[in-house]
Order: sequence, then structure tokens, then C-alpha cells
Amino acid sequence: MKKIINNPANFVEESIDGLIKSHPDIYTLAKDNNRVVMRANKASNKVGIVTGGGSGHLPVFTGYIGKGFLDACAIGSVFASPSVDQMVSAIKNADNGNGVLCLIGNYGGDVMNFEMACEMVEGEGVKTKKVIIADDIASASEAEKEKRRGIAGMIFVFKVAGAIAETGASLDDVFKTAKEVNNNIRTLGVAVSPCILPEAGKPTFEISDDEIEIGMGIHGEPGIKREKLRPANDLVDDLYKRIIDDFKLTADDNIAVMINSLGATPLEELYIVSKRVNENLSNSKIKNIKTYVGRYATSMEMAGISITTLKLNDNLKKYLLAECKCPFWNN
Repeated sequence: MKKIINNPANFVEESIDGLIKSHPDIYTLAKDNNRVVMRANKASNKVGIVTGGGSGHLPVFTGYIGKGFLDACAIGSVFASPSVDQMVSAIKNADNGNGVLCLIGNYGGDVMNFEMACEMVEGEGVKTKKVIIADDIASASEAEKEKRRGIAGMIFVFKVAGAIAETGASLDDVFKTAKEVNNNIRTLGVAVSPCILPEAGKPTFEISDDEIEIGMGIHGEPGIKREKLRPANDLVDDLYKRIIDDFKLTADDNIAVMINSLGATPLEELYIVSKRVNENLSNSKIKNIKTYVGRYATSMEMAGISITTLKLNDNLKKYLLAECKCPFWNN
């Protein structure tokens, strides 16, 4: 194992500390919990927006705190759910008296713990609503969309919900808009190599040097197809067709696209993918309003990419492109 770390047991706390020290104008640690990060300057008179999840995925989850984004985040160990107490702390620290919306990636531990946390804070007078984000088309059929995992599409939900919350909209309105985004995102990824968990010291799965796995999850969950590596254009065409067919996008639909590195894939390769995705969109006469290319939702140093599409209307477009302040997002 080659990693630039100290004691693996301190990996999460040291990375959080470094994040806060690097961006002290954006992030601060909650006073009541060292696994909860919140805005350096707490907002007021708005709905609080909260998420939580395991470490190892930066910028998800913690990185997307900031004006126009999240208010607080509970942080679990690497690839592990935060505890109920950590989620309770995040919700309370995000509460401004206007209710809190919890945006949850669709993983068993995260969903269960957030449900318990919401019940606990509701008993103390904090109103909450939950949106369980499910955008990974490889993990369930369209008929069972509610079973899909939440992956890179989560960030589009964070962004739009965060933007409408900044306007002073009600909890019900922020919730409805977040649900609308959730219903209009699709993601599909491909893994090229595994990652290594700091405390395990060995790869999370095995894959041959000449193989890839389409649809593998960000924790190494099985995908839908393992095959030989092929040229980028052929691979992108396959991923594109699967997303478009699932989404049933048609000519003149407006979308935003995210080309995401799972950790180790360099920008040059991402732009090769972006080139082909945009060629396909042009041929399909689908209007791409904005392309985001970079490292948005990772799995440690896993090599691979994911492609996310968000179908836009005027309302979602406005909030997607609204001003925000976050080190990991550039409109």
C-alpha cells in the first residue's frame, strides 16, 4: 500500500482538519461533534440543508458545504455511514428555525440512520423532510428506480436544493424542488481499477489490467457487465446509449452533464469522454446547457469515470446556475 498518510486510524479526522484549515472561510467543525462539518458562517432565515455519508468520496459529501449548497454534513469512517448521533448533530447545527431538508444517498446505513435521527430531532421540535437520492441506473431497473444507489447525481440535488433554500423558500418548496431534481438525474459509471482503504491496506476488489466493469458502485458493489477495455469512443457510446434509453431523452430536451473522475482518472481522459458525450448529444439534437468536468464524487484512488445527466426546465436551470460559494464547484 502506498498512501501519503500518517496513522490510518486518524485518516478521517486529519483530512477533515486539513479541509477546514485550507478553507476556513467556508468550513468549521461543529462544537458538539468532531465528525460534523458546517458552514463557517451559519446562515439564518432559511431552510437548513444537510447530508451525510462515509469518507473516501471527497468532494462528496463534506466538500459541498457553503453558500448556495449544504449547511452541514455528518461524516462517517471510510465507506461507512455516520452514526445517528452525528446526523442529529448535523441537523441541529443546520437548523435556523425553518426546518431542515436531509439529502441522503440511497445506502442502507445512511437511510436507516437518517430516519432515526429525524425522528429524534422531530421530538425536540425540529421539522425535517428527507429526499433519498437514487441516480445510478446500473443498480436497479427504471421500474424500480427507488432502489437505485445515489452517486454523482447527488451533487446536482445538493446544488439546486441549496440554491432555492437561499431564496428563503419554505421547507415544502425546497423539498419539492429537490425531489424534482432527483427524478430527473441519471448516472452510469465504469471502473478501471480498485481502490485501497487506509485501514485495510488491500484493494477493495480485483480486476485484470485489461478489464473494466460497467456500473460498479463507488464502494466496489458489482456492476452490470465486466468486459475488456476498449477505445474511449466505443465505451462512451455504450454508456451514453444506456443513459439516454433509460431517461428517454429526446431532441430539444435541455440537460446539464457531469463527467466525473472516480479518483485517479486524469482530466485529459475526462475531456476525451466529454468530447464524445457532446458529439453524441449534438447528433441526438439534445441541448447541453452546461458541462461539468472534474473530480466531483470519488472512491479514493479508484480509476474510472461516471457520466451524469440532469434534465432541465427553466426553474431547475436557474437554480443550477445560481451563485454559490464552494471550493469544489464553479458555475
